[in-house]
Amino acid sequence: MSAIDVIVIAIVEGLTEFLPVSSTGHMIITQNLLGVESTEFVKAFTVIIQFGAILSVVCLYWNRFFRLNPGKVSDVRSFLRKFDFYWKLLVAFIPAAVIGVLFGDYIDAMLENVGVVAVMLVIGGVFMLFVDKLFNHPSESQEITEKKALAIGLFQCVAMIPGVSRSMATIVGGMAQRLSRKTAAEFSFFLAVPTMFAATVYKLWGLFSGPNGVELLRENIEALVIGNVVAFVVALLAIKFFIGFVTKYGFKAFGYYRIIVGGVILVMMLMGYNLQIV
Repeated sequence: MSAIDVIVIAIVEGLTEFLPVSSTGHMIITQNLLGVESTEFVKAFTVIIQFGAILSVVCLYWNRFFRLNPGKVSDVRSFLRKFDFYWKLLVAFIPAAVIGVLFGDYIDAMLENVGVVAVMLVIGGVFMLFVDKLFNHPSESQEITEKKALAIGLFQCVAMIPGVSRSMATIVGGMAQRLSRKTAAEFSFFLAVPTMFAATVYKLWGLFSGPNGVELLRENIEALVIGNVVAFVVALLAIKFFIGFVTKYGFKAFGYYRIIVGGVILVMMLMGYNLQIV
């Protein structure tokens, strides 16, 4: 990848990581349009720079992410209760971690199929047109229990199909548990931190643990640094926009966007354009 390729892909990642439009799908499409070869490093790059984007969550929600529940510690139970926020994140994270380890190779294979991305963009877009009517019925209590966290984690597993969108899956999962759009979106952001951190470490280990790993890292360290920094800065702006927009207007606009993008790609493929990752 050239420096321009790195920056463009990182901008796309930062813009789309927290929007319900599939950041992975958009990076695959962008990679294709730029003519970037799908090497093992490029596949890893599109995962690793997502770590830069999720660091924006830690920055924006610093006081809420690094917090312990109030109350005095009098016994083991009260001590564990202080870490309740992190425990629920772990509960929500586990399903995707298990699926990722078991089916990692199959998931990687799907990442090379632009057709899968296009179809899932359209299907997800149609679904999003009805999300508010189906699931926007928040309860008075907005507490995220272990049961709700696990349900959101199971929804997140669906997002391993390119084009689904991790953000969409987890937000819908939260709303299905009668969380408000804002509460569901914020928990989706928090859940992205352990999920994408684990995915980054997994990809880094797989990419650089081989006999030429050190040399490969040395050759590409600049691309990784630039990609993560750009994704971080752009994601800061995208998160602020998304929370305000979705709280006020809901998800229909994102649904129409997904249908248009996915539909255009499918039409181009039917017309004979070669949009497969090379």
